[in-house]
Amino acid sequence: MSTTNALLFSSKITGTGSAFPENRLTNEELSQTVETSHNWIVERTGIQNRQISRRGNPNEYNSSLGALAATRALEMAGKKPEEIDQILYATCTPDTLVPSTACWLQKKIGANRAWAMDINAACSGFVFALATADQFIRTGQAKTSLVIGSDVLSAFTNWSDRTSCILFGDGAGAVVVEQTSSHSERRILSSHLSSDGNLWGLFHIPAGGSNQEVTPEIYQKNLHKMQMKGKEMFKSAVLTLTEFAVKALESNQLKISELDWFIPHQANLRIIEAVAKRLDFPMNKVLINIDRFGNTSSATVPSVLDENVRSGRIQPGHTVLLDVFGAGLTFGSLLLRWS
Repeated sequence: MSTTNALLFSSKITGTGSAFPENRLTNEELSQTVETSHNWIVERTGIQNRQISRRGNPNEYNSSLGALAATRALEMAGKKPEEIDQILYATCTPDTLVPSTACWLQKKIGANRAWAMDINAACSGFVFALATADQFIRTGQAKTSLVIGSDVLSAFTNWSDRTSCILFGDGAGAVVVEQTSSHSERRILSSHLSSDGNLWGLFHIPAGGSNQEVTPEIYQKNLHKMQMKGKEMFKSAVLTLTEFAVKALESNQLKISELDWFIPHQANLRIIEAVAKRLDFPMNKVLINIDRFGNTSSATVPSVLDENVRSGRIQPGHTVLLDVFGAGLTFGSLLLRWS
């Protein structure tokens, strides 16, 4: 799906926020439980640390991290929770299957006017949710949207699998999206979304849904944890991230040299470097936090965005490209000019 033409209105991000659990898990600590080392992990992924939620700590539930990130985004935007029209919550690791994590967050921040729903596109979830908010605002069905990307991947990680457990961390990111003039230069310019269910087997969780309950036997086999084919995911990620970056630029008649910042999904630093090389885009303009937080799924892009808005690196008028891929498989990009 591609959306490039403004309808009645356009939308812009007016606030950002992020949040992470307190507990840091270093590569050295991981090497005490699985056969790995700090150097091995850094060489292959670029990851040095990740933040991990403590099970049973209500302050570090998925919705709690999301609520903190959302509160910070609302403060930046100068908005109160009761001014929000809709809450779009991107996650593949919900607090509960029912109710949605979006409804848990609505309760926690007191956004009583908003309707709320979860969006599961795995690591692509935030961009999918942001593109959805953009469409509601463009058509006049909403004026103020709260978009969250939050995941507690540690709850679904097989901590005995050294090829996958080194990658993941927990965290949340959020943005406030508001209506602006359809003629505004500083807005969300376009979004480009796609999926390929034929590639479901590259990354999935076999059990825990309605197809297969988690019995003692299933639990013993770790089928309720993430299963990943790393080499195949790496290849697919490089190809699709490159393809959707080009698609966004071409749709807006922009050259890669006109892009100020590139924020790709933070799955593996080697993937990010390979994409930057294919695009002929300098790494000093690629924004990352994977070294400090690992792959936080739908939280990666909004948390990187928040960090660089708050640090002042992203300035009004800058053109920023968000580029993602995730289990499903799902792919997407979104181009914006910062307000």
